[in-house]
Amino acid sequence: MNVKEKLQLDYDGLCKYGPVNIVIFGDSVSHGAVNGYYDYENVYWNLLQKKLHEVRDYMPVNMINASIAGTTAAASLNRMEKQVLCHNPDLVIVCFGLNDVNDPMEEYISALTKIFEKCLEAGTEVIFMTPNMLNTYVAEDTPKEFWDYAHWTAEMQNSGRMDRYMEAAAALAEKRGIPVCDCYAQWKELSKTQDTTMLLANRINHPTGEMHKLFADALFDLIIGESQAEKTGDAGMFRG
Repeated sequence: MNVKEKLQLDYDGLCKYGPVNIVIFGDSVSHGAVNGYYDYENVYWNLLQKKLHEVRDYMPVNMINASIAGTTAAASLNRMEKQVLCHNPDLVIVCFGLNDVNDPMEEYISALTKIFEKCLEAGTEVIFMTPNMLNTYVAEDTPKEFWDYAHWTAEMQNSGRMDRYMEAAAALAEKRGIPVCDCYAQWKELSKTQDTTMLLANRINHPTGEMHKLFADALFDLIIGESQAEKTGDAGMFRG
């Protein structure tokens, strides 16, 4: 039973199967970094929770945040049983890459492979969400203590290194049959007409609140299939 189906359960179904449990597993952006500080009201998964409750407010939706700022997929592997799978999630949203790009790609892909496998073995659904772009230059208002790192991240973005990591991660997910919420591709499209560095509150890797909304909207469309439902005229079946 997927999240969309579980949202439609009645009283008996709720008693039998319990509420919707979604675990968020990622780094600082998923941890709650919004507008340059931790803002759990406007982080993308809280916005997603509100959107899911708008579909049908009877069914409780628990967002369990198992994300830690500064970490990588490889460093997070040993937390999966105690911090992710122990919650018996209906869905795990995996979003790593912003820090992993500092390490060899083989390490990143190997770790993602194990994360996906552990989730699938536990019988939980998985979505891989690609993160935002890094900065493309060192903005004047970048905090001085982060200038050296901002030069490094700009190089990783402009050299195509970040592109290659995201392409490899998305290909891995698709090979495993895991849906990809490709927000990175949306950022790349935005970069054709906008200064995406200005969409990063810390001018390096933390999106503004408006861009967290982009994540939430993209996840909602993937989970609920709202856009497709509107096209087929079946959107009403998803309303409480």
